[in-house]
Amino acid sequence: MPRLHRAFALIGLLLLTQNAAAEKLRLVADNWPPFTDATLINGGLATDIVSTALARAGYASEFEQVPWARALLGVGEGRYDVLVNAWYNDERTQLGQFSAEYLLNRVRFIKRRDAPIEYNNLQQLHTYPIAVVRGYAYSPEFDDDAALQKIPVHNFAMAVRMLAADRVQLTLEDEFVARYYLSRESVKVRNSVEFLPKPLSENSLHILVSLKNPRHQQIVAGFDREIAAMKADGSYERLMKQHGM
Repeated sequence: MPRLHRAFALIGLLLLTQNAAAEKLRLVADNWPPFTDATLINGGLATDIVSTALARAGYASEFEQVPWARALLGVGEGRYDVLVNAWYNDERTQLGQFSAEYLLNRVRFIKRRDAPIEYNNLQQLHTYPIAVVRGYAYSPEFDDDAALQKIPVHNFAMAVRMLAADRVQLTLEDEFVARYYLSRESVKVRNSVEFLPKPLSENSLHILVSLKNPRHQQIVAGFDREIAAMKADGSYERLMKQHGM
């Protein structure tokens, strides 16, 4: 009889393991190329890194792209398990558990290659027209500086073309986002601009795992462990290169 009990217990454990493996984590993000975009390879750079790390930790996943507000609400309500691309703030800890940093977002200024512009503080830039994307938040210090000559434009592509044409002296964008869009510009535009060394701001990128998922602590621990392992074994760097970064 004890052998029979052990057999039933083993079968039950195997069934639980299979159910856990079969259950897919529901990943969500908004459209933010090159990080998250359903039209890009494996859903974009961030989605690829996240789904790969989760798979290595033993979690299958599926990705859905929705507007940002819906994604955040869905994580809070438990309709999604993992928000792929979250910057940390205290309010969001009421919705989910943050992982450690897995990417770093740097907002950097871009100038014409032939322009002798230096940046150590914003006061140095007060005399330069700067193309900014209408409605975009760059950093509190930059956004609140009324002395900066901000020229609103529709998108980054328009901003960098204006810069290349010498219609403005500067623009700015997250470095990965800028490189993604610059790769789609003409060689003339790409070769006429360059980044200034000092970033305006830096924000660490995390996953946010819904507190409604009872395994949220386990998921975060597994994700953090595998991101560290991927950086150690070179697979993280290979993913970056596959996405042109």
